[in-house]
Amino acid sequence: MKFKILLFLLFSICASGAMQGQGYYFGVKGGMTLGVQKWNSFERDPLIKYHGIAFIESLDDTGQFSLFAQAGFHQKGSAIRNRNFFDRNGNLFRPSYEFIFNNISLTVGGKKKHWLSDKMRAHYMFGLRGDYTIGTNLDEYEAFNERNGGLFFPVDFFVRKLNFGLMFGGGLEFDLSEFVGAVIDFTVNPDVSYQYKQPEIRNVYNPLTMGNRTIQERTIRNLTFQISVGFRFLRKIEYID
Repeated sequence: MKFKILLFLLFSICASGAMQGQGYYFGVKGGMTLGVQKWNSFERDPLIKYHGIAFIESLDDTGQFSLFAQAGFHQKGSAIRNRNFFDRNGNLFRPSYEFIFNNISLTVGGKKKHWLSDKMRAHYMFGLRGDYTIGTNLDEYEAFNERNGGLFFPVDFFVRKLNFGLMFGGGLEFDLSEFVGAVIDFTVNPDVSYQYKQPEIRNVYNPLTMGNRTIQERTIRNLTFQISVGFRFLRKIEYID
């Protein structure tokens, strides 16, 4: 909880600091998200979804460093594809399942920039991130869990809504005019905390064996790779004596 409060304070400081300087950039960007997860030590297949972000960034006289704050919607998760499953009657099928976590993210950090030409810069960046899960699609698998004797797939009850992690990456900025620019970013976003944490559960009735079983502990942590394309706009602030 202390980390979430600290992140919110840093977000507020970065946003207000950018707006109180000589000017600031603001804009929107979005694109593709490639999500992967480990369920305990087992890797799942990638989930390809999308994200959208609104951001604000400080204006530096040298154009070499800036602070930024951003908020966005991100679909994270993983998938199971082309695996062999057997139902309770012994029938083989090869399903495709997606496990989607819809998250709102707040990120604060800094950018280091390098001029490539008069109108183009390369940058790398690092940030601290906090996520809040507003919904999942896990209710789609409740019937499957009930038919097959326990928590074969994750359930909403053990989803951790508040999480935190890191963001690092790089990209390019292009000046289209004095006040309008384009941006391309590639970021890697590992979670530090668990998105899902289910303890060991004993004495669960299994309709397949007509007896009790123990459901092992399950932990899930997110990792995403994102490509973002967007526009940024310059707002200059002039002080008149």
